[in-house]
Amino acid sequence: MELHFSIIIPVYNRPQEIEELLASLSKQTYSKDFEIIVVEDGSENTSKEIVENFSNKLTIQYFLKNNTGAGASRNFGMQHAMGNYFIIFDSDCVIPPNYLMEVENALTKNFTDAFGGADAAHTSFTDIQKAINYSMTSFFTTGGIRGNKKAVDKFQPRSFNLGISKKAFEVTTGFSKMKIGEDIDLTFRLWEHNFETQFIENAFVYHKRRATFQQFFKQTFAFGKGRPFLNKKYPGTAKITYWFPSIFIVGFLFSMLIYVFNNPYFIWFYAVYFIIIFVDSILKNKSVKVAFLSILTTLIQFTGYGFGFLKGIVSN
Repeated sequence: MELHFSIIIPVYNRPQEIEELLASLSKQTYSKDFEIIVVEDGSENTSKEIVENFSNKLTIQYFLKNNTGAGASRNFGMQHAMGNYFIIFDSDCVIPPNYLMEVENALTKNFTDAFGGADAAHTSFTDIQKAINYSMTSFFTTGGIRGNKKAVDKFQPRSFNLGISKKAFEVTTGFSKMKIGEDIDLTFRLWEHNFETQFIENAFVYHKRRATFQQFFKQTFAFGKGRPFLNKKYPGTAKITYWFPSIFIVGFLFSMLIYVFNNPYFIWFYAVYFIIIFVDSILKNKSVKVAFLSILTTLIQFTGYGFGFLKGIVSN
């Protein structure tokens, strides 16, 4: 099929982010036409003026609607799209110039009705953002599921960088009303309808994520809390690895406790692990400061997800 891309961007009170995102999309090397749909999800601080500033550079539509959440806003955008293949970005992303070209090349060679790509840290990111990106993408923290095509056999696209065909959207009706894990839920429903997904290695985005430790903790806590619900809704998808962050952080607290009573053996396991994180982060980020911060963000990630997961188990 001949591809016609529609880019869907939900935004909520983040005009500065949408400006950077649209600026990056205006620099695409892709030679064909594509449209952009910005869905303002009930924002008080709207992006209308910024979007209008790009109207002479991009084919762009702007919608302002009542606040219903990101999933519903993405569905709203896809319902109003003119293309036959939808690409969804979070507003805190910056898109490399060759992104659309890489997507078209990959789908031309191996068409699937959905795809996902990795996230990366731009050189302009703060040290905390680079450390958070490391913790979310490293093999030693998440198994590399967000940044390595070899990390998983069957890729689950995430909503910050996701593509879906119009046909697959119409069959699945898009995102559910879930507030957490709605992208994973969509992937499972795609598979239930026999739609294939793929990881496009070169279709990565620069994903800023959360800018503070507190925001990062809240985000990972929400991820962990949502996973037991998904396991319950889709029993065949549950994995023992989802327990690892909870086991890790409980074990860490236990090792700290017995260390007080002159039993240092368990704490050495964690010391070795964090040394590995430090060295690997230095090799990837070329920064001692980011490497130190990567230890902290990894601990925050495991704490947030681990306790969120346990909270979800109790709630379900």
